[in-house]
Amino acid sequence: MATVTIKDVQTILTQPEGSRLIIVKIVTSQPGLYGLGCATFTQRFHAVHAAIEKHLKPFLLGRDVSLIEEIWQMAMVNGYWRNGPVLNNAISGADQALWDIKGKQADMPLYQLLGGKCREAAAVYGHADGRDEHEVEDSARKYMAQGYRYIRIQMGGYGGQAEKLVKPEGAQPGAYFDPKAYMRDMLRMMEHVRTKIGDEIELLHDIHERLQTIDAVQFAKDVERFKLFFLEDPLAPEDLEWFHHIRQQCSTPIAMGELFNSPREWQPLIAEKLIDFLRMHVSQMGGVTPARNVAAFANMYGIRTAWHGPGDTSPVGHAANLHLDLWAPNFGIQEWCRFSERVYEIFPGTPEVRNGYMYPNDKPGLGIDVNEELAAKYPCTDEVIGWTQTRLPDGSPTRP
Repeated sequence: MATVTIKDVQTILTQPEGSRLIIVKIVTSQPGLYGLGCATFTQRFHAVHAAIEKHLKPFLLGRDVSLIEEIWQMAMVNGYWRNGPVLNNAISGADQALWDIKGKQADMPLYQLLGGKCREAAAVYGHADGRDEHEVEDSARKYMAQGYRYIRIQMGGYGGQAEKLVKPEGAQPGAYFDPKAYMRDMLRMMEHVRTKIGDEIELLHDIHERLQTIDAVQFAKDVERFKLFFLEDPLAPEDLEWFHHIRQQCSTPIAMGELFNSPREWQPLIAEKLIDFLRMHVSQMGGVTPARNVAAFANMYGIRTAWHGPGDTSPVGHAANLHLDLWAPNFGIQEWCRFSERVYEIFPGTPEVRNGYMYPNDKPGLGIDVNEELAAKYPCTDEVIGWTQTRLPDGSPTRP
């Protein structure tokens, strides 16, 4: 059999909705055979685009597409410095595309290459939000009417309402929030929602690393009575040692990882059983190859997967998540952002959700394609992002 090699590496940039999406297309020496991968880092898409076109593409051209593991390992060290979001996303796009190609060559969905399905579909959760607890309840009930049994509840976004803050004179503009008010408001909201909708619906909440470490410990204790399915990102990657304090003081299940880039961030949390769900962004960590490895590693410690799945994971990335979900024996839950019909038109084969479950289409590889002509009608726009310019009441910059 003739060796199939990488003939071209193309980058597709599109913004059909709010997020700037980056798709890597690997074209092979076999006519008609190509693969797609997600490299979406929406806040720094130009940097990822340059990394793909100027660094990764020259490295990949002419290589044997069958050598996925070898290519991944060499790509990670080829730049000498490693484990950063820009290069990780670039490598992830290529890695997912190569897995897509391998599935097409084998005429099998990716989950078959990983070892076959452990389940027929992946349970998902949606995002319920509102300006007050009553609106959050109404939003949650709309999800329940659609068959969702897992619902993330937020109120006023991640940091809560900020209209009543007293700021210093001359305070800089930004996305202000009051951590203490957030804690009080969220506890009131959770109590209301849990009381109104009962115990049969699983509730989730995302702190988004916005609390001081000791406040995060207190908050995790305070929400214990609401029996959350998980509390997400109570701490920042810089504060991993504080997970010991959370674990010692409460039984609230903890999900962590969407900001992780390096194995040194997730390895100790898994090995010491300090978290319950892995939340890594699959393109941020480098693709299907490391996600497969860390899922198998976490399975030995009874820790489940809950891959990051917001609107700034492209449909190609969601397809990759789904194949990992179907295969992983330690699957927990999948975040789902609910794409518009426009996105389904641009990306035929985008996973579909019915009655709270995400289903594959059983096509070879990732099972998804891209209409490049239609994608080009929605070019990416530049902006100085506002929501990550987060500030405390006195104007101090803080983590978003």
